[in-house]
Amino acid sequence: MTVYFTKDHEWIRLEGDQALVGITDYAQSQLGDVVYVELPEVGKTFAKGDDAAVVESVKAASDVYAPVSGVVVAVNAALEKSPAMINDAPESDGWFWRLTLTEPGELDGLLDEAAYKAFIDTL
Repeated sequence: MTVYFTKDHEWIRLEGDQALVGITDYAQSQLGDVVYVELPEVGKTFAKGDDAAVVESVKAASDVYAPVSGVVVAVNAALEKSPAMINDAPESDGWFWRLTLTEPGELDGLLDEAAYKAFIDTL
């Protein structure tokens, strides 16, 4: 499976013509203990860069942006009951939503894992 990253600290993991989206381990570490998450509605359509979700922690609230354009086909409802999953497994079980990509070419503008790690080393 191919994983891409944004400079806003979202990740997107391709699974055929769909993808899972979440925030990176770096993002959750900067937020601290996550206490609340607001997920998008199934059926919602996003353009790349749209505000798609909200994460609140003991330190701050942060928007989560759509890394690519697409239609939400599922959300991780378990996060609403256990938002700490974002801290425990941000790049696996702590995923936020699944989407069907509408503009797959937008993936070309995202970072691969090596480029993302190099980027966070500059922060």
